[in-house]
Amino acid sequence: MLDKLFSKRTTPLLGLDIGTRYVKAVLLSKSGDRFKLEAYACEPISGNAFADREIKDFDAVSNAIRKAKLSLKKKCKNAAIAISGTSVITKMVFMDPDQSDHELESQIEVEADSLIPYPLDEVYLDFEELGDSKSHAGKVDVLLSAAHKDIVDGRVTLMRELELEPKVVDVEVYSLGTALMQFAEESTVCCISIGGSQLQFTAVEDNKVIYSKEHNFGLDSLVRDLALVYGMEPAEVEKQLLANTLPEGWRQQNWPIFLANLQQQMTRALQMYVTSTGRERPQQLLLAGGGAAISGIAADLEQELSMDVVVFNPFAQMQVSDQINQESLQQVAPQLAIAAGLASRSFESWHI
Repeated sequence: MLDKLFSKRTTPLLGLDIGTRYVKAVLLSKSGDRFKLEAYACEPISGNAFADREIKDFDAVSNAIRKAKLSLKKKCKNAAIAISGTSVITKMVFMDPDQSDHELESQIEVEADSLIPYPLDEVYLDFEELGDSKSHAGKVDVLLSAAHKDIVDGRVTLMRELELEPKVVDVEVYSLGTALMQFAEESTVCCISIGGSQLQFTAVEDNKVIYSKEHNFGLDSLVRDLALVYGMEPAEVEKQLLANTLPEGWRQQNWPIFLANLQQQMTRALQMYVTSTGRERPQQLLLAGGGAAISGIAADLEQELSMDVVVFNPFAQMQVSDQINQESLQQVAPQLAIAAGLASRSFESWHI
């Protein structure tokens, strides 16, 4: 009783995943080691608000975030957001152990100058020591992250205009990794998130992200084809695609071509993982993102890839608020993986 009375109260962070098609928001609480889903939202972004993962229509994104905030029906001022794209760079560097953050920072800047294709005054740098290196004896692995200031500043300004304070700015593939480490049942996991324009591959092992990569392929090609076939707006096509309410015939006519292309891209992603890490091809693959919500996709890919394919539900072992409709949550759960990873940052420390 006394430990609860005097324990430090954690201020929850709203996990806000701003994708190219949807804004996803997750709010978690935690008691002991047990997480609870307090609220979630998934709101479409109208039109084509992005170009190469950069926001071009801030009004459209702002409206979607505003709707998500209203849908949550919970007050939360602080947020954790994530970025991705070609102007976001992560590299593993190897440093001498037992250095202070200040000493590491000085060395990181020297390393970054040679690794990052932008002037250092145009980027934000961050780093995290991950522990003893398995590949470089006597060194520690340090994850270096860099992002162009324009990308970060644009999103921070957007958040503040909506009366949200971005306390954490993460990288999407690492937010997915956080979700896997917190909410997946196995300690070693490979996951591919199928988004509108990207496949995001993340592998975790022993509470570390050991590999991550983004590939330029996503649901957009299938949505565009179906929009032409049915004479519908892409947003409506995507809504019906994920709800499994499209007119009959698309699975026979359009799905096989997309599935073959998806399988080819995923096989390539898996091969790059094996080559880069020296590890064996995984026996099981988790699916996240909007694509994972398509009915039957796991079974179809399982047959194409000749491996176990499982849809990742970050809330499967979690307590869920009584105010949340379980059936609706099941439909969108794989889309909320990155947002769930961001929301879990409420309960851990981060660099200021």
